[in-house]
Amino acid sequence: MKLSTRGRYGVTAMYELALNYGKGPLSLRTIAAKQDISDNYLEQLICALRNAGLVKSTRGAQGGYVLTKDPAEITIGDIITIMEGPIALVDCLLNEADSSSQICKKAEKCVTRSVWERVCQSISEVLNSITLADLCKNNCQKSDCR
Repeated sequence: MKLSTRGRYGVTAMYELALNYGKGPLSLRTIAAKQDISDNYLEQLICALRNAGLVKSTRGAQGGYVLTKDPAEITIGDIITIMEGPIALVDCLLNEADSSSQICKKAEKCVTRSVWERVCQSISEVLNSITLADLCKNNCQKSDCR
């Protein structure tokens, strides 16, 4: 499993918003510059996060983007799922999550399926245990915070 730039940049954009939480909106250009992300690509990512209800926008000269929740209430798992979709290493686990698809015909006899389920569960548990507030706190301890 490899995260795409969509997932990684989605997390870093949300991190930037979390650092600024409670201080007013951040412009798309500011986020893009601080995290070295193209403005156009970031706009697509922010749109997905806004549609999911994690970010809201404010228009005008002092406008920009803010988190809709406290950083302690938003997990890295929330962001990754929005940006990448469900966490599944193999297609048969995706089928299980999507009730409109058929479960793999070999699922009941598959010797390795339980291994992939456990790995996915562990990844999800880790991602869901880390909040944006944790990320900010950990990174502030390593470097000068703004």
